[in-house]
Amino acid sequence: MKRRWWHRWLVTPGELSKLGVVGLNARNGRYLLPNNPRRLYRSVDDKVRTKELAFEMGLPTPKLYGTFSSPGELRHIGKLLDEHESFVIKPARGSGGKGVLVVTGRKGDFFLKGSGSSLTLSDVRFHADNILGGLFSLGGRRDVAMVEQFIQCSQDVMGLSYRGAPDIRVVMLHGYPVMAMLRLATKESDGRANLHQGAIGVGIDLETGLSHHAVCHGRPVEIHPDLDCPLIGQQIPQWELVLKLAALCYEMTGLGYLGADIMIGCQTGPMLIEVNARPGLAIQLANAEGLRRRFERVQEEAMRMKGSASVEERIEFSRHVLTPFAKERKEKALSSLGG
Repeated sequence: MKRRWWHRWLVTPGELSKLGVVGLNARNGRYLLPNNPRRLYRSVDDKVRTKELAFEMGLPTPKLYGTFSSPGELRHIGKLLDEHESFVIKPARGSGGKGVLVVTGRKGDFFLKGSGSSLTLSDVRFHADNILGGLFSLGGRRDVAMVEQFIQCSQDVMGLSYRGAPDIRVVMLHGYPVMAMLRLATKESDGRANLHQGAIGVGIDLETGLSHHAVCHGRPVEIHPDLDCPLIGQQIPQWELVLKLAALCYEMTGLGYLGADIMIGCQTGPMLIEVNARPGLAIQLANAEGLRRRFERVQEEAMRMKGSASVEERIEFSRHVLTPFAKERKEKALSSLGG
């Protein structure tokens, strides 16, 4: 039996090109640089600014409790944290999910991470100090530590993730959703939904919001290795709202090529976590499909519409014209739901 490209470790560049897989050079040269003017990068590279823009647009996003921009200010971090049972500390100019510390609760004087490990106030202050020093920021520049609301995720998706909040990445071009995946934490990833640390990437059908394919370390998986729950055929709740929130990031930032990261809160519903002007390409592995053909269809449609398409029209095009995945895999996902 012939093995498909996403089942193989060694695939030639020529094979990848024929399959429509987009590499870094093509991403930068064809999609990122032509569509993302440098002057607009601050709207997403500075997460404090992103929150301001989201607030102005009326888009739901976690509350910002406070910021720290100098080591002297960190002397007061304990006072701020005393007001909150749970919180997230992250760099304002971080990249790749680096430097994000999630505290889900407390036990006496200790702060508890989603993975179950505990931290002292000194540990938390030390982490924030590393943020200020630029350890996690783009280019290693000095940064600002943000303290924001912790979102308790919907059990529909939280039940698929090991001791860590899952999120949804939607890659956009010209305001059209192009491809989506759910990122799930594992024991290996220490409760973080970071694919490079061993988290699971799950491809999502744009039309239905059903999961249809999953990978961990680039290898296909159908069962979560730590939870023994099926990964295929899972329905993402409030899928229409997830796509609308992602699509509105185009109006919010002006960026033609971006990745929107969204969490689904159990009480809040879909919330925008952050926007990325340089979204990675592992989403192709998660969906077992290259991006190029979808990008080409979107570029043709965007040129035809000349920027006049509404958010609803863009979403409708993506859901019904980009033909999410092969019929047999959609049927397999539906059968998992008993459909």
